[in-house]
Formats: sequence, structure tokens, C-alpha cells
Amino acid sequence: MISRSLAADLPGRIGDRVRVAGWVHRRRRLKSVAFVVLRDRSGLAQVVLPGSAEAVPPEETVVEVSGLVVANPRAPGGAELVEPVITPLGEPARQPVFDLYRPTVPASLTTVLDNAPVALRHPKLRARFEIAAAGVAGFRSTLDGLGFVEAHTPKIVGSATESGANVFGIDYFGRPAYLAQSPQFFKQALVGVFERVYEVGPVFRAEPHDTTRHLAQYTSLDAELGFIEDHRDVMSLLRTTIAGMIGAAAERAGAALDLLAVDLPAVPEEIPAVHFAEAQELIARHTGEDPRGEPDLAPAHERWLSEWALREHGSEFLFVTGYPMAKRPFYTHPEPGNPRYSNSFDLLFRGLELVTGGQRLHRHSDYLAALAERGEDPQSYVDYLGVFAGGMPPHGGFAIGLERWTARVLGAANIRETTLFPRDLNRLSP
Repeated sequence: MISRSLAADLPGRIGDRVRVAGWVHRRRRLKSVAFVVLRDRSGLAQVVLPGSAEAVPPEETVVEVSGLVVANPRAPGGAELVEPVITPLGEPARQPVFDLYRPTVPASLTTVLDNAPVALRHPKLRARFEIAAAGVAGFRSTLDGLGFVEAHTPKIVGSATESGANVFGIDYFGRPAYLAQSPQFFKQALVGVFERVYEVGPVFRAEPHDTTRHLAQYTSLDAELGFIEDHRDVMSLLRTTIAGMIGAAAERAGAALDLLAVDLPAVPEEIPAVHFAEAQELIARHTGEDPRGEPDLAPAHERWLSEWALREHGSEFLFVTGYPMAKRPFYTHPEPGNPRYSNSFDLLFRGLELVTGGQRLHRHSDYLAALAERGEDPQSYVDYLGVFAGGMPPHGGFAIGLERWTARVLGAANIRETTLFPRDLNRLSP
């Protein structure tokens, strides 16, 4: 039996008899000949048969085709199959809700999401997730090369007190439990084991936001490292990681980037940075608005700062450092000499906050003081605090939302466009 070839292999198999398999992508009938385009994971292959294409199973039916490879510069890849024998490998497929062979997606986002298992076969929809997968590969390979260890932490936790975000409660064998909002506590603990650790996994936020940028479940790319001087070491690591993700996208998903006409951003050797207080001064001085005194940046102000960074520094990336402690979790390290602000940062990318990170507290006594200042009971964090009683180095880290990252790279208007089977305020299927 001839082993299976992929569509992309055909240009190198001219004159050979081969067997390909995939989905019927399109059928086209001319006066005396018919063309069937087959789609597999590598691309498209054209099959030529005399007579009518009506005898061929309908679009999206899975078939196997044996035939002779001949050159044809007008065919995909410059080669096609002739003298074919077409064998269905399953039942005739139900007609998709829109034609997957169209060069654009002739359907609304709602239609795509409602029919995702088939709709995502469209080459332009699939390409988005090939780019996302390449980014994850770059995240992993960059951190692997820097001595990080990949971890897999629990997604069911016993405490809902990690942050201000709402949580999903579940019944855990008769006890209350929650879906994890992040791996933050675990990855800090693992710094005491491995020094450098990262994780790629789901996180859950039960916040009732029905917007183009929020999800109830998303994929978080987390990293944490020990023996740092301060948050600037974390920022340097993040810059290297982002560059690795972009490099991997270029190397591994070039065809997908070309199909979507995506220009990857350039990462400066040093991403420009502005302190939160200075950012507010800039906004007040140049926009007619005065955000001074506010503990956070409004979306419009993030957009303005990104435009400023591009104009003044030629960078699509901008670090905003020193966010007020009032808007950061209790484990955030304060800015030395100015405890109102923190050793933390956001990375803005193309007008939107993409990454949050910073230096953490690492002394047990500092945690007790931070909780007391916020009026929280240390007993609620007894397991977590025990980590620091056991000895921890200065450390910090960051988290990147994969779907948001991909949306910004692609210029997608809605984060659901770059989410496989999104879960949000209204969607629980498919």
C-alpha cells in the first residue's frame, strides 16, 4: 500500500503515483473536465477527473485519492493529481453553514462561534490558531533556553481570596472549592523549588463583563523567577520572551501570517518605559484630561500612551511602571522610598494592556504587615504564608493572556476571534 502523502509534498513527487487524504474542499465543473480540491493539514491539492464532479462526495466529506502527480503551474503548489481513484472514508458530509472555499469568511462572528468545529476549518480562521500555537512554542522554547522548568499546577483551589476578581465556585466532594483565577500562589511557591518556573494553562474569571476584550476562561502564559534585583529584571525577561514568541511565529507560522497579511511587530532592544505618575502627567499635559489621582489608567489613556510611544520612541510596546499599590495585589513589592507606588508594571501593546507583572514580596514578615494594612486575616493565607516562612529569594514574574496577545498581533477587534470555543458571560457551547 502506498503511504499517505500530504498536499504540500506533491511538487516534489512529479511522476509518482501517490495517495492523499483529507476533506473535499471544493468541486468545480467545466465543460469536459471536473476539478476537486482536497484539503489536508498542509494545504490544498488539485485533483483532475474527466466528466462531472457530481459523482464526487460533497464538500467537507473525508476522502482518499490515489493518482499520478503531474506538473501544472496553475494548480496549488504547481502540481496536481490525474487518473484519480476517489474513495470516501466516511459518510457524505452535511453542507457547512457557509462555503469554506471562499477566500474570505462570509459569516458573522456569532455564526462562526456557533458552528466552530466545522467553521474553524476555513483556512483563514485556522491560520489564527496556527499563529497562536507558534507563539506558545516560542514562549516555551525561550524560557526553556533560560533554565526555566515547566510546571502544571492545580486548577481547583480551596481559597477564593487570591484577588478581587470573582470566582467560579464548585462542589468538591461536599466541600466548597473554586476554579483557579491564576497559578500565582503556586508559581511563587515553585520558585523555592526550581528558582525559575513557567506554566501554560487555563485560568477562570467569573467577572460579568460582556465586552470585546474579556473572557470567563482564557489561556495564561505565566513565568516566575528568583534572585532578581527588582521588577526591571522581570521586564527584561518579558522583553526577551516576547521577542521569542514573535520569532517563533515568523519561523513556524509564516504561511498563516502571509494568508492573513499580518506584519509582526518589531521588539526594541530595550522597550521604552514610563512611570505611572509621569504617564498621568503626560496625559494631563497633552490631552486636556487630568487623570492624576486616579489609581489606574483608563482604556483611552492606554491608547494615547501607545500612540505616544510609537511617535516618540518608534515602539509598539511601552512599559508603564510603578502602578499605585492600591491597585495591585497584596503580594506586590512596594517601590523603595515611595511605598504609595509599586515595583510592578503593565506592558502596553498597540493601545491595550497586554501583560501585568512585577516584583513580589519575599519576606514572611512583610506579608504579615501587608495583610494587616489591608485588614485581611493571615489565617486565610496560612498555606501560602508558610512558603515564605520557609525561606524565599527576591522574585517576580508576569502573565500573558494568549488570546489577547494573538488578537493584538492580528489586529482582531474581538478577543473571541482568537479564542477556540470561547467561554464568556453568555456562551457555554459548543
